[in-house]
Amino acid sequence: MSSSLLESLTEQHGYPLLDEGGLPRFLAEGTNSVLFFTGDPAKHPETLDVAVILPELIKVFSDRCRAGVIGREAEESLQKRFGFSAWPALVFLRGDRYLGSIERVKDWAVYLSAIDRLLSAEPSRPPGIGIPVVGENAGPCG
Repeated sequence: MSSSLLESLTEQHGYPLLDEGGLPRFLAEGTNSVLFFTGDPAKHPETLDVAVILPELIKVFSDRCRAGVIGREAEESLQKRFGFSAWPALVFLRGDRYLGSIERVKDWAVYLSAIDRLLSAEPSRPPGIGIPVVGENAGPCG
């Protein structure tokens, strides 16, 4: 993480900084969790907004959810696993089972409604990453 604001999530708020090796241990408790995928704050300035919003969301949902921050070196491979397409992203899980994601910055009411819905949802398969499927003899227009 490159910003002191992002570092405060791990240092001040105590959210673990997770890599691919640490993520399974974090998820092993089987509880609801949210993973913060920051992306590069220089390319995605909304990351810093979400870094401010996330602790406030965790206060509201503290009895139902805990947070972890995905380390930059693990973001690309884990993005493929969870299938979100925009940065920053909050990915919600129950144990290691996918509940959904919220991408970019949203209004407070949207966060509250979406998170309540996600934490009440049954786990599902993460969405694909949008790789088009083309038949063997199909041309560029299908």
